[in-house]
Amino acid sequence: MTGRERVLRALHHQEADKIPVDCGGMRSTSLLGVTYNRLKKYAGISGGETKIYDMVQQLCIPEPWYLDRFQIDVIDLSRAFTEDPKEWTAWTLPDSSPALIPSWLTIEKRGTTWVCLDEEKEVIAEMPEGSFFFDQTIWPLLGIHQDTFDDLPVLFKKVMWSAMADPLWKNAGRPDFYGLLRENAKKLSQSTDRAIMASFGGNLFEWGTFLYRNDEFMMNLLTERREMEKMLDALTELHLAKLDPFLEAVGPYVQVVEMGDDLGMQTGPMISPELYRDVFFPRHQKIYRRVKEKTGLPVFLHSCGAIYEFLPDLIEAGVDIINPVQTTARGMDPVRLKKEFGKDLVFWGGGIDTQHILPESSPEKIRDEVKRNVEIFMKDGGFVFCQIHNMLNTVPPENIIAMYEAVNTGWY
Repeated sequence: MTGRERVLRALHHQEADKIPVDCGGMRSTSLLGVTYNRLKKYAGISGGETKIYDMVQQLCIPEPWYLDRFQIDVIDLSRAFTEDPKEWTAWTLPDSSPALIPSWLTIEKRGTTWVCLDEEKEVIAEMPEGSFFFDQTIWPLLGIHQDTFDDLPVLFKKVMWSAMADPLWKNAGRPDFYGLLRENAKKLSQSTDRAIMASFGGNLFEWGTFLYRNDEFMMNLLTERREMEKMLDALTELHLAKLDPFLEAVGPYVQVVEMGDDLGMQTGPMISPELYRDVFFPRHQKIYRRVKEKTGLPVFLHSCGAIYEFLPDLIEAGVDIINPVQTTARGMDPVRLKKEFGKDLVFWGGGIDTQHILPESSPEKIRDEVKRNVEIFMKDGGFVFCQIHNMLNTVPPENIIAMYEAVNTGWY
């Protein structure tokens, strides 16, 4: 059975010949470049290139040796845009190991801090000494009130999550973008038997925090409700305008469409379920249902934290797959999730905690934890194994190997 077939069976809530596994299928299921380089050295892998395709989070593209050795069944569509050597430049990661970073970004060091500059040479993100990722420095609507939002596309350029685009979306301004997208998606589909995930985003709540900053946006939702709804309506229309040609281009060649909107903290939801239903649900539904109407493809939603209270609404909005399944957050017990939502949702993640267990435990504890979670989620399909979020610089290589050995050795 191919990786693509394996994933498709999971998406149809059917068991396969083995548990499908993801690493790097999207930008919250991967690993940092420093973690990757340490793993290569430990495993005796020489040569190759560590390409940092997500500069904000310092995430790398898993190379073929990694995909094969650890039996990875999913890849990110953006891989199809990473082959031109002119678009990469040599760099040194925070641990002094080598990597290639996007040459389309303006990255420079000021004192002990790395900064990213936008087209106007303004600092939009920074990575201080000792850090392993970039932080946002500009919130373009912070302290600003306005009645119309025609300027959103311009404001996006000041937000690092948009300005520091991945290899796929950095081409979005090209007049031939959607034709190029279709061509590359087709080539990638024909060259691999793994499942392909197309990352769209479609974020609403998160974009509010990117534009206003977390604290101000959440206060505005209560004190400036009419204005925030105008902004969210404008944002929804922008997403839909891009989504239609995006789906037309990639629909025949991918198996999953990824959306994102972090709604939870570890201790509970970031907003009340009532506020979600009133403000975000109808707009999410417009976006997610468009995917179904245009392609019939499943909608993958990345939403961190304690989101148990939102799951019935997300299902109704059109979500088929939930990630990262943060089982350590309040209310996110694996047994409860599988029992209550296993018929309606595919759980993509929840394989092992990346905050404490994967970086801090022994390989034996890693194997036990993976086995426990897999036994819960795998029944009747509807499960793709992945660690809970990206593997950070604190994860030892032997624990990564133990994790994959546990899920791939066939004990189930």
